[in-house]
Amino acid sequence: MGTLILFILFSALFAPATSTNRTLSGGLSLSSENPEDVLTSPNGVFSAGFYSVGHNAYCFAIWFASRPSRSQDRTVVWMANRDQPVNGRKSKLSLLRNGNLILTDAGELTVWQTNTNSLSSLELHLYDTGNLVLRTLGGENLWESFHFPTDTLLPQQLLTRNTQLVSSRSQTNYSSGFYKLLFDNDNVLCLLYDGAELSSIYWPAPWLIRGYSDGRFVYNSSRIAVLDSFGYFSSSDNFTFSPADYGQLLHRRLTVDSDGNLRLYSWDEEGEIWVVSWQAWQRPCAIHGVCGPNGICSYAPGIGRKCSCLPGYKMINHIDWSQGCEPELDLTFGKSKFDFLQVSYLDFYGNDYNTSYNYTLDQCKKLCLELADCKAFQYTFSTASGTSDCFPKILLTNGYRIPSFDGSFYLRVPEKNLLSNANLTEEIGLNCSSEGLLLLERAYSKSKVNGTVKFMLWFVCGLGGLEIVIIFLVWFLFIRTPKSSSADKQGYLLAITGFRKFTYSELKRATKGFTEEIGRGAGGIVYKGVLVDNRVAAIKQLHEANQGEEVFLAEVNIIGRLNHMNLIEMWGYCAEGKQRLLISEYMEHGSLADNLTTNSLDWKKRFEIALGTAKGLSYLHEECLEWVLHCDVKPENIFLDSNYQPKVADFGLSKLQSRGEPKNPSFSRMRGTRGYMAPEWVFNLPITSKVDVYSYGIVVLEMVTGKDAAKGVNDIESGEQPQHKRLVSWVREKKNRAALTESWLEEIIDPRLKGEYDVRKMETLIDVALQCVEEEKDARPNMREVVEMLLAQENDG
Repeated sequence: MGTLILFILFSALFAPATSTNRTLSGGLSLSSENPEDVLTSPNGVFSAGFYSVGHNAYCFAIWFASRPSRSQDRTVVWMANRDQPVNGRKSKLSLLRNGNLILTDAGELTVWQTNTNSLSSLELHLYDTGNLVLRTLGGENLWESFHFPTDTLLPQQLLTRNTQLVSSRSQTNYSSGFYKLLFDNDNVLCLLYDGAELSSIYWPAPWLIRGYSDGRFVYNSSRIAVLDSFGYFSSSDNFTFSPADYGQLLHRRLTVDSDGNLRLYSWDEEGEIWVVSWQAWQRPCAIHGVCGPNGICSYAPGIGRKCSCLPGYKMINHIDWSQGCEPELDLTFGKSKFDFLQVSYLDFYGNDYNTSYNYTLDQCKKLCLELADCKAFQYTFSTASGTSDCFPKILLTNGYRIPSFDGSFYLRVPEKNLLSNANLTEEIGLNCSSEGLLLLERAYSKSKVNGTVKFMLWFVCGLGGLEIVIIFLVWFLFIRTPKSSSADKQGYLLAITGFRKFTYSELKRATKGFTEEIGRGAGGIVYKGVLVDNRVAAIKQLHEANQGEEVFLAEVNIIGRLNHMNLIEMWGYCAEGKQRLLISEYMEHGSLADNLTTNSLDWKKRFEIALGTAKGLSYLHEECLEWVLHCDVKPENIFLDSNYQPKVADFGLSKLQSRGEPKNPSFSRMRGTRGYMAPEWVFNLPITSKVDVYSYGIVVLEMVTGKDAAKGVNDIESGEQPQHKRLVSWVREKKNRAALTESWLEEIIDPRLKGEYDVRKMETLIDVALQCVEEEKDARPNMREVVEMLLAQENDG
């Protein structure tokens, strides 16, 4: 037996690597200079070798070998060095005797490697599945190309949480492009546009509610998808499809193409062509990033996609539409008078400054003209509410001409350059067949290293290789070993939100049987607890015990997406039986409500609390991926850390409000607390982020005056009986009398401040609060404007 093994090793050592070879043994190489140096799968379907991607530029690749005599027709399914091609001279793929597979550029620079080590004899084998595997002679796989896909998924190849498909830059440029297929943080399989400056998910359609409208199932943690040879595709998020030719045993590939579409191809043996048997998007222009910023995509059947620039804009790079267009006009804010050019049937998805509901066209124009970064706005009629809505745009991306668009697009342009019509610039097709040729001409000098130096180099490399082998063994034994699945039973299962799922018994122990109550409200009771890792936590037991687990987890999912220094940090949750609990960080100084009745808050702390709370709410409304309305802003839901910095709580059980649906059924019942609720709730008006602005204004007035908004104000006029008034009315009356008396501030300021405050900042704070509590929601600022006004005052101070 030993003689046979030695014979095999000896034969492999001196066997040349040719097209008939199916394996590459240790110590051998494949050369970029020899077209016959390829590996072929046993069934002859796949080949692996150096593939030309440009003039004197090569990548080591795997391709379908159905037409080996016509290299231009080869369909590449994997590349090792797609972003760093090597020279056509002296470049090699070498399997070193230490177990590492390396690709060297002209024999000098290592551009790619598997970083594997082994003391056993190895071979590189190309399987019938198209999987290139580095394995020991004992059958152990050390590395395989299926674990590192490029733009294509083959049958039996798994797409997992650790892998993704990345499109090519174009049909002729094989380097990494802008489109990716991956599992996102919600465990949903999605297509992502990942451009140089912007990124956005466009499949599933972002305006659909995941887990409901599109049938995806987010409550899983496996993140795995697979395609079989019959064409059936299934994913752990409950997404499946079967192509038109399902059931036939054909060569297939699932590819993220350079145009951003995900397509399943089947090989037609008779016609010797790839046939599209399924694709993700039927509307090519709906794919994000097609024509770049300020570009417009239009589609004509039989012709394809075309790109054009907005009126007054020009193409930046005439061979690359991804860079989009730039204005030829002077759009500097404040230098020119502006008007608007109407363009019909044009939709720009995303990047809204805010949404203003029930606006007239003149109100929308005025709003955009007052915003320095407003480039345009969309004005649409909502059949659900019977009103027109305004969408100011701060960036113009994902432009799409669509006849069914039920609105108008208004582009801001200088009055002097106002065009009489909306004729677009000449449309240019997306055929970029000349793009991507790579020139890698280089000069090389011969090595002058003598034999002694070579021996020393080999000796040092040998010692280094031995150290790497030892490190690899330690890594394999102690790190790579799969973790025990018993962690799930111990309650350490990570939820889709990224924080921990606790068991009810754990929380019962942490709170000593829910004995130390630290707060309560309409939503539930909050207890203090100590977790097993000695962290002190606030554990809220919710009252809505009849809520289904899916609904609860959908709301918990909101919390997992939010991260801001002025929002309470959530650590986990519990959904067991009818028990629903949320676990968050414990705040040393309790709630703002607890502190307003003490002498702990001086003027500086109160101003910082007002500013920090505004920042947290601004993040919820405008900066996070989803649009979250709090709906119950009050002192009891604002907590103070050890430095009295504010953190907004209870935002996680709010509902997501769609930016395009003012009559959201999630807001069919009244929410909030008496004294802090905006008039919209009472009069059944559309609910927007302005309800939080109103509540915030009430909270600020409470901090300034020390009065309780829910109880009103007992105002004692000179010689008269006390009058019970609303806090807002009381402050306004005092401020309106400022012309008659200079002591109006002293009459309303919380006496606990003992007159120690900055008069100018105090006046600003009161002015901001009164703007926030205007009866008409459109007269209120948004939270970002509130932050800007307070920051301006703080910086001036």
